[in-house]
Amino acid sequence: MTKAFDYIIVGTGSAGSAIANRLSAKPENRVLVLEAGPPDYWWNWKVHMPAAFPYLLRNDAVNWDYRTEPEPYMNNRVMNCPRGRVLGGSSSINGLVYIRGHARDYDRWAQAGNRGWSYAEVLPYFKRAESRVKGANEYRGGDGPLRVSWQRSIPPLYNAWIEAARQAGYPITDDVNGYQQEGIGPYEMTSRNGRRWSSARAYLHPAMSRPNLTVETRALARRVLFEGKRAVGIEYEQGGEIRQARAEREVVLSGGAINSPQLLMLSGIGDAEELKRWDIPLTQHLPGVGQNLQDHLECYVQMASTKPITLFRKYNFLGKMTTGAEWLFFGTGWGASNHYEAGGFIRTRAGVEHPDIQYHFFPMAINPDGSQIEGGHGFQAHMGPMRPTSRGWVKLRSADPRDKVRLQFNYMSTAQDRQEIRDGIRLTREILAQQAFDEFRGAELAPGPGVQSDADIDAFIRAKAETAYHPCSSCKMGTDSMAVVDPELKVHGVEGLRVADASIMPDEISGNLNAPTIMIGEKCSDMMLGNPPLPRLEVPVYIAPDWATKQR
Repeated sequence: MTKAFDYIIVGTGSAGSAIANRLSAKPENRVLVLEAGPPDYWWNWKVHMPAAFPYLLRNDAVNWDYRTEPEPYMNNRVMNCPRGRVLGGSSSINGLVYIRGHARDYDRWAQAGNRGWSYAEVLPYFKRAESRVKGANEYRGGDGPLRVSWQRSIPPLYNAWIEAARQAGYPITDDVNGYQQEGIGPYEMTSRNGRRWSSARAYLHPAMSRPNLTVETRALARRVLFEGKRAVGIEYEQGGEIRQARAEREVVLSGGAINSPQLLMLSGIGDAEELKRWDIPLTQHLPGVGQNLQDHLECYVQMASTKPITLFRKYNFLGKMTTGAEWLFFGTGWGASNHYEAGGFIRTRAGVEHPDIQYHFFPMAINPDGSQIEGGHGFQAHMGPMRPTSRGWVKLRSADPRDKVRLQFNYMSTAQDRQEIRDGIRLTREILAQQAFDEFRGAELAPGPGVQSDADIDAFIRAKAETAYHPCSSCKMGTDSMAVVDPELKVHGVEGLRVADASIMPDEISGNLNAPTIMIGEKCSDMMLGNPPLPRLEVPVYIAPDWATKQR
């Protein structure tokens, strides 16, 4: 062991950075944080410009750039699974959308035996994390590290989206993270002064001047070190050397839904037969490691625009240069927005208690990762089911930590998932057909007017749907035989080891994962410090009064 610390955190993403900040706030705690990727350099404009995030989804300099195995229900397509490999983890490469999920998601976790994780118990941690530019209230925080702001870049299209939903009979909500998630309305994003406000910027950088916090970048964790059943450190590779660091108190894995199960398996924690295949000595048989993998799948309805007001007018050399210059010198303009400035949540049918479809409205006809663009002005509504029933897995490719894992999500493997996204396409078309879009709406570009039957829509989804970048649940929290961590995020069967990231979610929440994962880090830090949990916040939550009998 080269150095000794009280705590070692593997990963600087949404949860890891929050934990590092809270633990190191006590001067007596010696904290080491390991990040496999580089620093989030100030000059890397692709990281810091909100509008540039699509470039990061294809940039292996700051991205693990994972690929799935051929997905059997998606025409055997090999699909992308980008994950952040940089200070801030995926919060440094994501789309910046700030969404917490629905209250019922967390109540469902608690009802499954995860004490302490109901909405009333997690809401205080969401509030503690957040500094909302629009102001605090009983649902929202006002003085936390994470800056949550908003932007309005192309008001006519966003206003048309919201008005069209109203015309279609859906409720309008001014805050999908407050009292009422259900409905269509504006979105907020994690930015400050026009720049991305990742978990590294919010939590880690302010703490890096503390003498008791050590942050090592380009440090690839190879395995957790054990003495018997107790985790006592981490072996990692840095600069071509194999190093070890000792943890006197605890090790926390915050590598995310792909890397955390990989590191557990490399450390001998997982299915005994699977580990035997790679000659990895068994530390603890936990068959759930790497199982239960989930993700949000997303598709879109694209329309041509009859007016030249979309992002396409900036999608040329001169437009990019002027946008970049305004952002660089003033932190304003179209570069300061992620352009997911509106969206919403709806229910696909009667009998669904809370929304099962999420929207991200985007003022351009383009693939989410920017890899393909329609040849003209257009706009689109991204749409995807919120609580997928398809389940996948993460498995080792070898015992070499540098080898990327094998992973498969089994997207669209269940009839329910297929029905929900099929219904979502039809409901989206209905919204876009409303009068509010009459002055902007041209021809339907995708799926296309000829795609109407169930079979045709299913074929379009199999060919075109992509990840919404929300993998989770591969080290699920619970007490059953497939659970990996308990409600205090301690790994079952061993001591001194926790997992705190999106992998511990028992199932997918109804929304984007950055905000919930930061909440997980906040809550985990209190558990580790032995602090009493923050007091419950009992607040009303909107549920459509006629949800059992009406779709809207």
